[in-house]
Amino acid sequence: MTSTLSTVPALPPLLARGALLSPFKRPRPDAGFPPTRLLLPRLRADLTRLTAYERVCGFPTGEETLPVTYPHVMGFPLAMRLMSARDFPLPLLGLVHTSIDITRRAPLRADAAYDFAVSVTGLAPHRRGTEATVVTEVRAGAGVVWESASTYLARHRTDPAAPAAARSAARSAAREEPEPLPVRATWHPAGGTGRRYAAASGDHNPIHLHPLTARLFGFPRAIAHGMWTVARCLAEHGTPDAVRVRAEFRAPVPLPGTVVYGARGGRFELRGPRDRVHLTGSVYPA
Repeated sequence: MTSTLSTVPALPPLLARGALLSPFKRPRPDAGFPPTRLLLPRLRADLTRLTAYERVCGFPTGEETLPVTYPHVMGFPLAMRLMSARDFPLPLLGLVHTSIDITRRAPLRADAAYDFAVSVTGLAPHRRGTEATVVTEVRAGAGVVWESASTYLARHRTDPAAPAAARSAARSAAREEPEPLPVRATWHPAGGTGRRYAAASGDHNPIHLHPLTARLFGFPRAIAHGMWTVARCLAEHGTPDAVRVRAEFRAPVPLPGTVVYGARGGRFELRGPRDRVHLTGSVYPA
């Protein structure tokens, strides 16, 4: 079922609704999820917010084309409308972005209008809870010029048999962890990075804003948005016009903190103290 919107949904009411409904959600991988596909035609980037986004993420400002990650920001209010709805089975508060897969078939002009469509395509079990996949499509005319699939994790108690399997998988992953990539840069994201990114993107998840609100969801400090970390990496790495990007958010980046950006060929990563892997990703031509 497709529902066509005439304006961008306002985020504060969606956040409030999602917060109010969160305590009543009982997430599980076999739960139903909304079949609705939201369509918003002729959406244009807000150039003032775009400039703020470029600055906080490290992209050059004033470019004729959108950063490869920016359509995610433009489509985020539609995703929030779906994820804050009563029939979305995961609690909005505390959701953690765990991965994103982006395909851009051609550069998107910053001053052009595009048709956005967002839908929830499935739920899946995770060793720490349940993940939902949210797909965003951007069309120019009849063709899809940009699309993404994001996974969001709701942490909750899982099957009692799962921890042993999860520990075994974690040990295997540790043994197979590749050597660190060559260091290209060291960054020191400040404590206010989450608030700056939230102001530019509209993503005001409490886990990113302040230590007090982050502690409500089990984090000792505020953590950086996953999309800030991947955008910051791609601003440093660069991307071809037609590109496929895959990023996995492996561990939170505490704010303030220190991270090391490494890259070789089409691979990139962020590591923290004691070589803790925060993010792994790849860039290659589409």
